[in-house]
Amino acid sequence: MRGVIFDGKQTQVVDDLEIRDPGPGEVLVAISAAGLCHSDLSVVDGTIPFPVPVVLGHEGAGVVEAVGVGVTHVQPGDHVSLSTLANCGTCAECDRGRPTMCRKAIGMPQRPFTRAGQSLYQFASNSAFAERTLVKAVQAVRIPEDIPMASAALIGCGVLTGVGAVLNRARVDRGDSVVVIGTGGIGLNVIQGARIAGALTVVAVDSNPAKEGVARRFGATHFLSSTEGVREVLPTGADHAFECVGRVELVRQAVDLLDRHGQAVLLGVPAATAEASFLVSSMYLDKSILGCRYGSSRPQRDIALYAELYQEGRLLLDELVTETYPVEDFEKAAADAGAGRVARAVLTF
Repeated sequence: MRGVIFDGKQTQVVDDLEIRDPGPGEVLVAISAAGLCHSDLSVVDGTIPFPVPVVLGHEGAGVVEAVGVGVTHVQPGDHVSLSTLANCGTCAECDRGRPTMCRKAIGMPQRPFTRAGQSLYQFASNSAFAERTLVKAVQAVRIPEDIPMASAALIGCGVLTGVGAVLNRARVDRGDSVVVIGTGGIGLNVIQGARIAGALTVVAVDSNPAKEGVARRFGATHFLSSTEGVREVLPTGADHAFECVGRVELVRQAVDLLDRHGQAVLLGVPAATAEASFLVSSMYLDKSILGCRYGSSRPQRDIALYAELYQEGRLLLDELVTETYPVEDFEKAAADAGAGRVARAVLTF
């Protein structure tokens, strides 16, 4: 079968991948579409360290092909959106409703793929850049069949992360003010999360002026090419500032833009050793800096919620899919995504 692999030096599209049958508690999914997220590119450029060789991709949707023993919530033929959370479901964090904090949900990559007798790692417990992938049952969430697969794929990362950061982590309330730094796939979902939450003022900041139209479509009330003009819109600062790029100087700017009792939420992913600074004295007005993993989401609940919001016309998905590419055109998709020419590139099988 076809798939995109990274061997530590280069990416390539191959057609001789193999995958094992599902074991107990596992689901085999035939991938229909997969979004190309900057986290995939960050593995390739070394920003996110990951063992190789690895099958890339982590934002996908498809059709259940087979299930292992004990799987009852999905069956062959079901349309599913996939999460990256292979959480155990039984630890203290899972029991508290915090599956993103499960210690078994990260750092334990499996190797369900083989190629020419060599085993390959699975990226983010998902590897959606393959014709078929194997996930834990908890990662497969059934969705209505009328949701286009290219749109459904984006729920599993971009929407869960961006909208989830607003609703689950920051808990933006009606009438709040929000600044979103970076209007890529994650930033656009933060913007529409703020709209859904009832934020009164949503300031989108991006150095590319061509992004203003789509930012306003998703719910931005203002658009700026830098953070310098934010104080003209919000003289006392923002209730919430989301950094969606992953640059330490922008983390500092997010903190500096806060009003009293404001929150800076970090979603961008800088290098693992990157350090950011801020004025400690500025924090004593009840300000907070919040890390946020995967939108603090509970995928079995949240994916179903977002699918319903999409059907009601309240959550935008189709508008996120700037371009679709056959998997053989991975390099072009990666170049377009890396250059910011598309909000989300989607690979199709």
